[in-house]
Amino acid sequence: MGFSKSIVARGRVIGGGTEPLICTPLVGRSRTAILDELSSIFSLKPDLIEWRVDFFEGVADMADVIDLARRLRRDAGDIPLIFTLRSEREGGQPVTLTDGHVAALCEAICAQQVVDFVDFEMSAPAEHIVRVRTACHSSGTQLILSYHNFQETPDAEQLHRTFCTAQSLDGDIAKVAVTPRDLADVLVLLMATLRASRELRLPLISISMGGYGALTRMIGWVFGSSVTFAVGQTSSAPGQIPLEDLNVVLTILRKSLPGS
Repeated sequence: MGFSKSIVARGRVIGGGTEPLICTPLVGRSRTAILDELSSIFSLKPDLIEWRVDFFEGVADMADVIDLARRLRRDAGDIPLIFTLRSEREGGQPVTLTDGHVAALCEAICAQQVVDFVDFEMSAPAEHIVRVRTACHSSGTQLILSYHNFQETPDAEQLHRTFCTAQSLDGDIAKVAVTPRDLADVLVLLMATLRASRELRLPLISISMGGYGALTRMIGWVFGSSVTFAVGQTSSAPGQIPLEDLNVVLTILRKSLPGS
């Protein structure tokens, strides 16, 4: 049922017929809370783990972030790790870091080679995207170029342009997350994903958030989204489904759909 080219990280294949992988977020505030969270979700066997660094109370201390990233890498075993510092403009937690500081932190994390993916927003200044892309590609880290809209779902053409932008900026994965006002908006996102999966070269992640959008977390892979996000202990975005429940749904769909 896959459409896109594939990327391999620690034995997990993203795209190319393996959709979807399930990613669970770490959103603890303290070092202890984050490590406890990781321990709790590890037994659920997610395919990917995303550390939402904007939730971390020590986010402004680069050395502290790097040290904790090393510990997460060790404790996560063979599960790939995504490093994400979501900006407040795209739904993240308020932090004191400027765009330049965020880019510098991503560069430092890449240099340590302790994460498998860095999620960086396409709304960041162009020069910072270049910096992070260079750091990712130099270190073998995969770059997720992302766009989040917590106000609305743009029209299909704008969504397609957003997916295309991630490819033109030489991202390894394109991620688009939007907010639906109704079920029609959910269909807009799904159809834009289907089109992009057929026309672009890179794997996609697409999410419609909130109650209506929960549907995309269950069926988005049918339209070409390679990764879905599920709650391990605490959600990082509205509409996330508990990992155990999502696994049940995916098992049923995989058995029922032709070609899956």
